[in-house]
Amino acid sequence: MTASTLTIPRIMSITNQKGGVGKTTTAINLATAMAAVGKRVLLLDLDPQGNASTGLGIRRVDIKYSTYDVLFNEVSVMDSVMTTKVPNLSIVPSSIHLSGAEIELVTADNREYRLRDALRIELPFDYVIIDNPPSLNLLTLNALVASDTIVVPLQCEFYALEGLSHLVKTIERVRKSFNPTLDIHGVVLTMYDKRNNLANQVAEDVRSFFGEKVYKTVIPRNVRLSEAPSFGLPAIVYDMRCPGASAYIHLASEVLKRERTINQQVLLAAPTTQTGTGA
Repeated sequence: MTASTLTIPRIMSITNQKGGVGKTTTAINLATAMAAVGKRVLLLDLDPQGNASTGLGIRRVDIKYSTYDVLFNEVSVMDSVMTTKVPNLSIVPSSIHLSGAEIELVTADNREYRLRDALRIELPFDYVIIDNPPSLNLLTLNALVASDTIVVPLQCEFYALEGLSHLVKTIERVRKSFNPTLDIHGVVLTMYDKRNNLANQVAEDVRSFFGEKVYKTVIPRNVRLSEAPSFGLPAIVYDMRCPGASAYIHLASEVLKRERTINQQVLLAAPTTQTGTGA
């Protein structure tokens, strides 16, 4: 890698404390779709279950270093990176040792900032996408402290907004104590079935509450999305024409469009340096 290929990447967490909402599916397929349009993406699997790793065809026997080693054994991110079958997409895999990380972090030095310190360096990636555990524990806190922004997958079900309100309160606490610039990039509605009146009502309620923060793209219920991980492939590679894959391609386009808007706002807000002889 040449110095010109290195940058401090934009760090994006895929977060929801509730399981079964399509979090890992979103992490894998959003990362794949962004890589497909030329972005250099690193997927960091912070979930002890390791579904993002197996979903990208990573075998446990091939893993030398994992996110556990990055957090606890002072192994660098780059030493832990593994390539995937998807061009421009790499991964730092999960490890079963992460299941005990919560206990280890309780007494660890600098416990909230370990992942931030590992990632806030120049790396050969444009984006780091973190797949978080389905809980608000110290692992997730590490991810939120390290992240610039959050994508929240939200299943269209009865208790969706209640769970989301807990997450919003957690984000506010993280902002106040650890990461004042953290924000919600967007909320993506998953497992959507337009024939279901409840799903339509939940979608309407979420859009009413979060407004423009809710992505226009919705992810439908789709068998191919469920099948793809068993083949170690993202759905976009497994069956690019299926409705689920198509939706994630559109979601990536929407995410990157918002990113361009954010970049423009940052440039406009930045102070300008006057040059020349003056007035």
